[in-house]
Amino acid sequence: MSNNAFQISVMPGDGIGIEVMEAATAVLQAVEKRHNLGFRLINTPGGAHHYKDTGTPMPESSFETAEKADAILFGAMGWPDIRFADGTEIAPQLDLRFRLELFAGVRPIRAIPGVPLALASPHASEIDFVILRESTEGLFASRGKGTVENDQTARETMVITRDTTERLSHFAFRLAERRAERRGRKGLVTIVDKSNVFRAFAFMRKVFFEVARAYPQVEARHNSIDAMALDLIRKPWDFDVLPMENMFGDILSDLGAGLVGGMGFAPSADVGAKHAMFQPSHGSAPDIAGRGIANPTAMILSMAMMLDWLGEQHGSASCIEAAAEISTAIDAAFGSGAVRSCDVGGQDGTGAITRAVIERLGKTGH
Repeated sequence: MSNNAFQISVMPGDGIGIEVMEAATAVLQAVEKRHNLGFRLINTPGGAHHYKDTGTPMPESSFETAEKADAILFGAMGWPDIRFADGTEIAPQLDLRFRLELFAGVRPIRAIPGVPLALASPHASEIDFVILRESTEGLFASRGKGTVENDQTARETMVITRDTTERLSHFAFRLAERRAERRGRKGLVTIVDKSNVFRAFAFMRKVFFEVARAYPQVEARHNSIDAMALDLIRKPWDFDVLPMENMFGDILSDLGAGLVGGMGFAPSADVGAKHAMFQPSHGSAPDIAGRGIANPTAMILSMAMMLDWLGEQHGSASCIEAAAEISTAIDAAFGSGAVRSCDVGGQDGTGAITRAVIERLGKTGH
């Protein structure tokens, strides 16, 4: 192990979050040895069951641990029968996004070899785009602030600011640049909005195109949210990086996951200027929790995203290589037909998939 270990705040949470976290940390330990890396994993409590037992969804000590860590690795939190008094879910991940200013929700949507796809088109295997969900404002800025007046009218307020839109746009173009370099093709950023109806979105689009002028090597486009929902079914392989408001990103990222096999194959990251949190896009899945059949792929890929981010942040080629090796091993495990997860009609559970990925680390080029 390296003498300078990265400190990782590990938040397994609830339900299958605990199971897929075990899978991800097993893979992390495998690449740690292979690449002479060091990780100090700090178990950090929180979640719906923690709220039920203690009255708080995430103690302040957990937030402090997360804030001090080099990265946060997050499983899943929430449980249908455990709610706040107003009926809303227990969601410490949202608190972390706001408190740590994790404005960029990075949600890659990529077809994995061997995984059944929703579309029959021969181009479906080319699906490889990123939904970039602004995570701190938009409609979610109203979280906890909405009002119900005389049991007749409910109100929530959407917020779009220049500062956050500029940060998100710069992030989008820089991400497109990195993807273009790795994929050997020109980058494309398409902002998704509803600017034909709402001033806030017209403002967001205006700011986006102002930022776009600083990135002439990346193509900038725009699309309306309703048209994008259609185009993600018609021709998802045409897109690259898709920045959008919080609620739109929340919805379209699930649609995107459905294109490539479901939530079990959908990783994500929430990135800010100083901090980042990595988690699968799926929830705690109470219906399958404890049965050993949860698909850990999204969690493992989220952990790979963490390694890639740590590598970029700290100039660690070993972290970047380890991240690429994990992605390649997942492709090899599913692409060879060695495993097929239960969520896509297979019989391989959490442990079998984890072992298949670890067995293929370093055995194919990347």
